[in-house]
Amino acid sequence: MAYAWLSPAIERLIDLAVDEDLGRGDITTQAVIEGAPGAEADVIAREALVVSGLDVAAAVFARIDPSITVQRHAHDGQAVAAGACVASFRGPAATLLAGERTALNFMQRLSGIATLTRAFVAQTAGTQVKVTDTRKTFPGARALEKAAVRAGGGTSHRFDLGSGVLIKDNHVALAGGVAAAVAGARRGAPHGMKIEVEVDSLAQLDEALRAAADIVLLDNFTTAQITEAMRRVRAWAPRPLVEVSGGVTLAKMPELVATGVDLISVGALTHSARAVDLSLDMRPLPL
Repeated sequence: MAYAWLSPAIERLIDLAVDEDLGRGDITTQAVIEGAPGAEADVIAREALVVSGLDVAAAVFARIDPSITVQRHAHDGQAVAAGACVASFRGPAATLLAGERTALNFMQRLSGIATLTRAFVAQTAGTQVKVTDTRKTFPGARALEKAAVRAGGGTSHRFDLGSGVLIKDNHVALAGGVAAAVAGARRGAPHGMKIEVEVDSLAQLDEALRAAADIVLLDNFTTAQITEAMRRVRAWAPRPLVEVSGGVTLAKMPELVATGVDLISVGALTHSARAVDLSLDMRPLPL
């Protein structure tokens, strides 16, 4: 089965992962499994989680053996309880065993990201605040990890350096200040692209407001500083969007949400998500 949304980059990642585990064959299965018996393999959630990565898992098995079929019992973004069967794969036992670890590695990682994201998003219930990811992703897996964030209810920030203008502290230092950096972005960025600037003090915030930045990112501000920043932003017209980042934890979310910011970016969604517990349980089945 083909999965149209899987980009060439993801296909290459799947190929690398399969080759990493199966490049020299499966000695155990070759020694233990005689003939070509069929089997059915159930992906079981061993804890409550939010599902992500089903297409990738299916693509792994299809890469190893196109005859393997999949029956989905859940969908990406769905919360399931411990013990739930997420999907069932059917095909030759040898090729199911060959793809087991790689498929689970993808699903455990991506479902972990979706599950953690859902926990952060739950803290924004009843508000307009959005939880967004960052570029702090595992190299080569960004598209998958950002898709997992969306499955968990989060939103995506820039995908790459070409996706938008985000003036960070080093840009400010090299440009000679916030105003100079914003002015340079206005001259050099594509027409109509919003200008976001990261600030690390209230003085820099005032400079960004005077420079008419479209979005200001309050980096590592205390909650008291964020509250004061929002007071200043609300007095400004047109009012820029306000994003906060740096040291964001689940415990801190309620106080951040209460400040009235628009976006809370959380690098931990991708760089610190725990892989959830999924297993693949197999049983013999005539082909």
